[in-house]
Amino acid sequence: MTKQISFSSLAYDQKKKVTRREEFLSEMEATVPWSLLLKLIEPHYPRGERGRPPLGLPVMLRIYCMQQWFQLSDPAMEDALYDSMSMQRFAGIDLSGDTVPDETTILNFRHLLEAHDLTERIFSEIQGYLEGKGLLVRNGTIMDATIIHASSSTKNEARARDPEMSSTKKGNQWHFGMKAHVGADSRSGLVHTVVCTTASAHDSSQAEALQHGSEREVYGDKAYSNEEKTREYRARGVKYKVSLKARRGRELSERDKQWNRSRNRVRARVEHVFGVVKHLWGYRKVRYRGIAKNASQLFGLFALANLYLARGQLMKLQHGKS
Repeated sequence: MTKQISFSSLAYDQKKKVTRREEFLSEMEATVPWSLLLKLIEPHYPRGERGRPPLGLPVMLRIYCMQQWFQLSDPAMEDALYDSMSMQRFAGIDLSGDTVPDETTILNFRHLLEAHDLTERIFSEIQGYLEGKGLLVRNGTIMDATIIHASSSTKNEARARDPEMSSTKKGNQWHFGMKAHVGADSRSGLVHTVVCTTASAHDSSQAEALQHGSEREVYGDKAYSNEEKTREYRARGVKYKVSLKARRGRELSERDKQWNRSRNRVRARVEHVFGVVKHLWGYRKVRYRGIAKNASQLFGLFALANLYLARGQLMKLQHGKS
C-alpha cells in the first residue's frame, strides 16, 4: 500500500534550498550498505510476538546512525524527529501516519546493540565491505590513539568519578577519560582496528593489538618508538617507520628530523578519521559510564566515519554499475 503524501511533505518538496544536513543525509543514504547491516541485526531484533509490535528495524537503524552523526541523546533524538523534516525523511517517518519512537524505544535499541556486541560486528562488516570494494588494503598500518574526555565531577548518584576512567598527562595538561587506539590503513587512512582503554594506558601498550598481521610497514608517532621493536620488525621483513625520539639531553639531528617529516605525511592520514569523529560529529566526551558502553559507541562511530571518508569513491563505484 502506498503512503498518502501529506501537505507538509509536498510543501517541503517545493522548497528551493537544499540544506547541508539534507545533502549529508542524502550522501549517507547512498553510502551505507543498509542491507548488510540489517541482515546482521535482524536475528536479534524482537519480532513482536508479545506485547506491542516493535517499530521497523530499518527505521531504528537509521535513527541510531543519526544519533552518532549529530551527537544526540535519546531524548534529543526523539525531539529532533518531531522538529526536523530532513531527519523524518531519512528515518522513513511521516508524522501524518507513522509512530515516532520515544526516547525509551531509542534507548532499548542501543541496549540491544550493546548486549550482542553488534556495533563491533557492524564495524567488522563495513571493514569487509570496504575491502571488497578495494578501498581498504591490508598492506601497511598507522598506529595512533586519541583521548576521549569524561566528566571528573562527583556530583552524581554515585558521588564518585567513573572508576574505569583515569587521568593522563599530555604536554603540560592533565586529561581525565578513556583512550581510543586505532590501527588504520596506511594508504587510505581508513580504520581497520579499534581498541579502547582507560586514558592512563600508554599508546604503545596496544601496538600489537592494532596490527592485522599482514603488514609490510608500520607507522606511528614517537610514543611507539622502540629500538628493540625496530630490530624485531626488520628481522621479520616489516619496515618499522615510527617517528624517531630524541634521547634525553640530546636533540634529533637534521637527518632524523627529515626522516620524521617524511613519515608524518603518511601518518597524518589517520588524523582525518579522528577529525570526522571528534570535530565534524562532535564526539569529544564520553556519553556513558564505563569502558564497554563507550567502546560500543566508538565502534559504531569509526564504522560510519570510514564510510563517510570513502563516500565519494563508493558513490562513483555505484554510478559505474548503474
